[in-house]
Amino acid sequence: PAAPQEAGGRFYPLSVANIPNSARSRTSARSSTVPTPEGLQSRRCKLLEEDNPVQAGKRQRQRYVTKVGKCQVNLGNIQDKRRFLSDIFTTIVDLKYRWFLFVFMMCYIVTWVVFGTIYFLDAWVRGDVGHQGDPEWRACIENVDSFVSALLLSVESQRTIGYGTRMVTANCTEGVILLMAQSIIGSMIDAMMVGCMFVKISRPKKRAQTLIFSKNCVISRRDEKLCLMFRVGDLRESHMVDAKIRAKLIKSRQTAEGEFIPLEQSELNLGYDTGEDRLFLVEPQIICHVINRHSPFWDMSAESLRREQFEIIIILEGIVEATGNSCLATGMTCQARTSYTEDEILWGYRFEPCMSLEKGAFHVDYSRFEMTFEVQTPAASAKELHELRELEQQEHSTLSLYWDHLLQSC
Repeated sequence: PAAPQEAGGRFYPLSVANIPNSARSRTSARSSTVPTPEGLQSRRCKLLEEDNPVQAGKRQRQRYVTKVGKCQVNLGNIQDKRRFLSDIFTTIVDLKYRWFLFVFMMCYIVTWVVFGTIYFLDAWVRGDVGHQGDPEWRACIENVDSFVSALLLSVESQRTIGYGTRMVTANCTEGVILLMAQSIIGSMIDAMMVGCMFVKISRPKKRAQTLIFSKNCVISRRDEKLCLMFRVGDLRESHMVDAKIRAKLIKSRQTAEGEFIPLEQSELNLGYDTGEDRLFLVEPQIICHVINRHSPFWDMSAESLRREQFEIIIILEGIVEATGNSCLATGMTCQARTSYTEDEILWGYRFEPCMSLEKGAFHVDYSRFEMTFEVQTPAASAKELHELRELEQQEHSTLSLYWDHLLQSC
């Protein structure tokens, strides 16, 4: 069932305003006879809520992906939490830094305290605590007379400090076994936590902040074809290796059978068949999506663009160029994302050039990265332009045949 037109919540890109009236009437008639569960109804209404009109009818929407690439999707009601423990390494790496540092410190502190307690209990049970300074007493653990000294022995043993004043002797078997166990467990903790720390620091998320996208998309003609274009750039001198770019269209729709599909994803062709989606991202490049009969924007005109509700997700990924001169050096994959809504698409505009030749080298002026200028572009859809072009070709061919026939008669 369709949500009410005026509601107090946020507006999501899940509106059924673009659904044909016949499909909407079938859905409303069916909803009056078939009861909808309250939970499903509440979730549907939450997805379809709208804001009050602001700025002369301009409605504010909740993005699926923010401009900086953060996905606005919250996962809830996860029943089986054991799946996270099965991949404990990724779980620790994905923690925020404050929790990651807390886990990092607690792993060492807990093991030191546990083994220090065991050392102290062993020394206390064997009587080493009460025979301090007795030269005839064969101690199992020397110079352990309190819990603090046992804790110091635990820290010195696990961190291989070995000051020499406290130590495990060969007079007891359990002390040797305990020392071996602590050494093995300490090595495992070192390997895991140092590996997590290295991956946490070297994750290429920060590299994506130097990959920039234009604030707006533009629609204009290129090579007599209507195209949707945006610009990408890399601010670093170390370039991305094997950079690839993809685009997804997020739009809700209702099928002919009345099924409502929220946030349906469809692919936008950015040159996958010709290899143009693979970029050599040395200078800012304008990425072009040709609006043809396979494009979801085939029927969209400048007027219908104002009524559309969709979101375009741009995904740029590549390998961070490795440092050093080794041919075998490999980098890590980096991914940058952004999104464009229908109100961020400029019809009849083109990007201004931002490159020039200065002193024998190409100069990129990033102050002109966002600049656009207006060009003459028909407001009709690509489908209408294609039909008009075919009609002109037919008229031209008919006129040519008429003149050929007239010349033959003469």
